[in-house]
Amino acid sequence: MAMTRCVALLRGVNVGRANRLAMRDLRELLCNLDCTNVRTMLNSGNAVFDVRRSKVRNIGAAIESAIRQRFGLDVPTVVRTAPQFESIITDNPLTPHDPTRLLVAFTKSAAALRSLAALAVRDWALGAIAIGGDAAYLWCAHGIAASPLMKEVTRRSAASTTTRNWRTMLAIQAAYRQSARRMSD
Repeated sequence: MAMTRCVALLRGVNVGRANRLAMRDLRELLCNLDCTNVRTMLNSGNAVFDVRRSKVRNIGAAIESAIRQRFGLDVPTVVRTAPQFESIITDNPLTPHDPTRLLVAFTKSAAALRSLAALAVRDWALGAIAIGGDAAYLWCAHGIAASPLMKEVTRRSAASTTTRNWRTMLAIQAAYRQSARRMSD
């Protein structure tokens, strides 16, 4: 049975008091969906797991449905395979001077990513946006909360986009690489 390592990125989990979801519950939920080698990172809805190759295409929708059924939460979920995630990291055209102010925006669809492309032609005096093949990259020079660029990204695609800062991206990458090493030992 061919397995594929994946990364699940849940939008808006454990931000303030909204959408509270314990990471142990997320791990259990993923295991119930036949995911193996499940590992969660941070408390903000990041998971690395292996799943049968035949299930990769629909696993994001399955996770959303299971969360809705079990916890009554609507949590948009973006899933990328480890090779896709690697490409997103490698393809980053922006320099992460401060890894907490460089965001990667993951969209659930190519159409949502295309909707963000229109922002790349605007002048963001204190920021920048670049569109890659599978994600958008946002530089928020004076922080995320004060960023007009981030506000516009949220306005255009809130329900279909989730972001991770560069530091978190590298932590997720390290987690699935570590899982791969353990599997090969």
